[in-house]
Amino acid sequence: MTEKSPAELVAEAKTRIREVSVAEVATTLGADNAPILIDCREPKETNLGIIPGAKLVPLGVIEGQVAAVAPRDAEVVVYCARGNRSALAADTMQNLGYTNVRSMAGGWMAWVDHGGPVAD
Repeated sequence: MTEKSPAELVAEAKTRIREVSVAEVATTLGADNAPILIDCREPKETNLGIIPGAKLVPLGVIEGQVAAVAPRDAEVVVYCARGNRSALAADTMQNLGYTNVRSMAGGWMAWVDHGGPVAD
């Protein structure tokens, strides 16, 4: 088996998942049919805030903990700092049977640049 770099793993995951833009996520925030938002950053990374209503499930524990915050048939959007780990998380969730999961392109940094609301 050939060794792959983290960048190669992310690139491969992005070929298997769907991405959604920050603007698309912002338009659904607070709506009755809004997707479940999962922040897959590490807890120490959330000191600058999270997207309101998001659930923290770090990438390293996504397999074991995501079912507690999102049923497999729910619409889910995963985000991280820049959109790379969330691609891996979305790929993992698809392998777990999630059928409507997307990764937010650009992640938290793009959310802040877009002027999206921030919760503590």
